[in-house]
Amino acid sequence: MLDRIPFSTFSKLSFTKIEPEDLLICGGLEFYDGSYDRITPKNERRLERFKNRNFFKVTTTDDPVIRRLANEDKATVFATDTILSTLMCAPRSVYSWDIVVQRVGNKLFFDKREGSQLDLLSVHETSQEPLPDVKDDINSAYSLSVEAAYINQNFSQQVLIRDGKKLSYDEPNPFATEGEEVASVGYRYRRWKLDDDTYLVARCEVQSVVEVNNQRSFLTLNALNEFDPKYSGVDWRQKLETQRGAVLATELKNNANKLAKWTVQALLANADMMKLGYVSRVHPRDHFNHVILAVVGYKPKDFAAQINLNTSNMWGIVKSIVDLCMKLNEGKYVLVKDPTKPQVRIYEVPPDAFENDYVEEPLPEDEQVQPPTQDAEGAEANAAANELEEKEVTTEAAA
Repeated sequence: MLDRIPFSTFSKLSFTKIEPEDLLICGGLEFYDGSYDRITPKNERRLERFKNRNFFKVTTTDDPVIRRLANEDKATVFATDTILSTLMCAPRSVYSWDIVVQRVGNKLFFDKREGSQLDLLSVHETSQEPLPDVKDDINSAYSLSVEAAYINQNFSQQVLIRDGKKLSYDEPNPFATEGEEVASVGYRYRRWKLDDDTYLVARCEVQSVVEVNNQRSFLTLNALNEFDPKYSGVDWRQKLETQRGAVLATELKNNANKLAKWTVQALLANADMMKLGYVSRVHPRDHFNHVILAVVGYKPKDFAAQINLNTSNMWGIVKSIVDLCMKLNEGKYVLVKDPTKPQVRIYEVPPDAFENDYVEEPLPEDEQVQPPTQDAEGAEANAAANELEEKEVTTEAAA
């Protein structure tokens, strides 16, 4: 471990950024279906599944466009909006997360690991009400984060007009193969100046577009999800029409970090509007079927002010971490949010850390564990082993 940074030092940081420039826009956007703005709990719509549309969660160094921009020396620091928003909202985070930092020559690359927690969405992270700590429970933190990611993806595609009309950019989706059906997404590669020698390039995303009076507005699409009213204390079906402010206030209390990150991503991408869907389970014990109860639009700057998101402070956090990492030697490092304390730790790791080239060789048959014989002694041993395994599962879940 090289360093630890308590979150209390983050709150004092400030940096007034210079307005960014767009270097490149790729992908294609479908138009938003305005009929979803009129949904109410009384005329809810079933959430559809989009199994044949591909979504890409490509990390920084695997992005061919970022590699090209790095080769052209367009910047010294490279990241994605997901990674930047995690850093910018770090003081609001409770759950652990990690970001891989690679120092290559005079350049810094911020990456996420394969299968990283950053690909999922936290649920109930900042709530006072604890979630069940058994991983298999449908309301455990892990199960809910998988469910939320699934809802978010499907919602972002359902609220579009799927008539084949698309806003296409100069370059196609950089991660798709020809003929592949991909989700509606526009990738904006934007550059910010941090100081005279340091420029930061980030891949930012918008999910849709609307056109009113020949004016185009770009949207980000995200979904909040209700899993069981007894945890939040607010029943969306009862309150969304009459007390929408109370529902949002509860979500801001229970999901402060997630909502802040979505707002940051909308600001980074220069989206004109962020649409928030309210999606609930059909029944509290059924985590496969969902309905859309409402969709509400907010201007990102107004919403940021409403949730006390200070853009100078956000950029101050990023600038301080970049400055710190620029002083490190060439190599690979990992930033880890401490699972139990409000702080970030920085570790140095081997150059091949987190690379998935390891293939497990099967044991020779004579070394493999054989099933026990079911005599009385074997049955007793099995019972003891099962009990031990249950304890281990519980301990792991708690950890």
